[in-house]
Amino acid sequence: MRTTWEEAGWEELGAGVGRRRMPGWDETVGAVVGATAVLIVDTGATLRDGARLRRELRGIAGRDVTHVALTHPHFDHVLGAAAFAGVQVFGAAGLDTYLPRAQEELRRDAVSYGVDPDAAAEATDLLVRPHHLVSGERVLDLGGRQVLLANVGPGHTAHDLVVLVPGTHGSPEVVFCGDLVEESGEPQAGPDAVPGQWPAALDRLLALGGEDAVYVPGHGAVVDARFVREQRDALSRRFGVSRR
Repeated sequence: MRTTWEEAGWEELGAGVGRRRMPGWDETVGAVVGATAVLIVDTGATLRDGARLRRELRGIAGRDVTHVALTHPHFDHVLGAAAFAGVQVFGAAGLDTYLPRAQEELRRDAVSYGVDPDAAAEATDLLVRPHHLVSGERVLDLGGRQVLLANVGPGHTAHDLVVLVPGTHGSPEVVFCGDLVEESGEPQAGPDAVPGQWPAALDRLLALGGEDAVYVPGHGAVVDARFVREQRDALSRRFGVSRR
C-alpha cells in the first residue's frame, strides 16, 4: 500500500512532485515521480539520510528511485548519494573530477557542522561521482513525464544544476534551485562560490522558470519569481556586480 507525500513527511508541490526539508541543516530534497521512473534531487548529508529517503520514496511511488540529480557539491546535498546503488546520477559538467578532489574537504565540513565523524568518513569514502554530466540542458524522460536539467551556473558553486518540472493537470511548473536560492537565511558564499556570476545564473534560472513557476530553494520555504529577482538584486549589490 502506498503512502502519501504527507504521511511520509514530504510536502506535495504538484502532481507527482514533492520535496522534503531535512532536519539539521534544513536542506531541501526534491522528487519527481513518472510512470516508469523516479528522480530524486539531492540526497541528504549521510548514507543514513540517503537510505531513509530511498525507503520513503519507494513507499510514495511504489517503485525504486532510478535517477539522482545533484544540484551542487556540498556535503548536505551529496553525501547520501552512495545509498542509491545502481541509480543513474547526474551533475553539472566538471562535478565528476571535482568531487574526488574535494573528498577530504567534504568530510571536514560535515564534521564541523555536526555530522558524526564515522558517518562522515563512511559517506566520503563511498562518495559517488555523477555518471552523466550536464553542460547546457538535458531532458530526462521519467515515463510520460519529462524534466529538464539545466547547468545555469556558476554561482553558489562552480557546478550548479537546477531541475525544472513542467506543470501538469493545473499544477504550476516547479523549479528546484539548489543553493542558488535560499529562503531561510542570506545566501551562503563560501570559498568555492563565483559571486561575480551568481546574479547572471539567477537571470538564466528565471528565464527558464518564468513568472508563474514555484521556486524551491536549497534551504527554506518555497518562493516565487519575485523573491528570486529580489535575491538576485541583493546579490548584485552585495558583490558589486553591475546589472547593465
